Amino acid sequence: MPRTMRHILVALVPVAAMALLPLVYSNQLLLFNFVVFMILAQGINVIYGFTGYLPFGYFGFFGAGAYGFAISIMHLRMTPLPALGMAAIAAVVLALVLVPLFRLSGAYFAIANLAAGLAVYQVVSNPSLDNITKGPYGISLPAVFDPNFSYGIALVLLAATMMTVIYLRNSKFGLSLQAIRDDAVSAAMAGVNVVRLRVMAWLLSAVIAGLVGGVFAWYISVFYPQTVFSLDFSIFAIVFALFGGMTTILGPIIGVVILYGIYNLIGISTPQYFELVYGLLIMGLVLFQPNGVVALFKRWGIDVP
Repeated sequence: MPRTMRHILVALVPVAAMALLPLVYSNQLLLFNFVVFMILAQGINVIYGFTGYLPFGYFGFFGAGAYGFAISIMHLRMTPLPALGMAAIAAVVLALVLVPLFRLSGAYFAIANLAAGLAVYQVVSNPSLDNITKGPYGISLPAVFDPNFSYGIALVLLAATMMTVIYLRNSKFGLSLQAIRDDAVSAAMAGVNVVRLRVMAWLLSAVIAGLVGGVFAWYISVFYPQTVFSLDFSIFAIVFALFGGMTTILGPIIGVVILYGIYNLIGISTPQYFELVYGLLIMGLVLFQPNGVVALFKRWGIDVP
């Protein structure tokens, strides 16, 4: 079987699992949160795994997507599916505004990106924009509340995101991004357009976050700016992707299943134990298996793409 086809079949397994789980497990909101973090972790995989740029402010795209969706519903009278397109556009516009950050690298890029995300949050939550964004008072979209349909759309987005990672794993575009990540100067000397490809990956990751932000707003239908512009979305997604394994197809998914699963098992009721277990897991991985859980599976003879 061709490698790409095998990757597609493997990628459909978690999508099918999340589609079937609501039939046997009644807490759909928890399952939806799993799907959201799976998508966000894959978005981190695209920008950090394939280019090496760590976006601490990734939540800014998520929040922009949520507000792009909500504003389209409230003021443009759109139906939910076209409003998701506006969510993606809002995230892309923000990403284009932030393109100059690529003049920075390493920790400087990560910190500047974080500051940019917090700046967007301050703008959106400003009381003077109450007539547009509802300021700090929160948004309510009861007319479009449809958890079952929006959950289905989230699954479609998860499948599309995983197909995107498969494309990056098997295409010249993805290989060029990895070459840039490893040595941008050598890649440029080999004829790779470093700036253009970085920006393309940046916009692609923004679209992923913007769309899932829009689906999130659709699913919960009532939220506050601090809900969707929460640093937790960035930190969790980054940790999940790193834990599972960057530039892999299933690594970020495995990271979400393990770490977010632990969080929901012990993190809410006994946070002191959760922090200890979380810390030990992450420290152990960084020290002994820096390429993630997927690499550990491969050492055991289990081929996880």
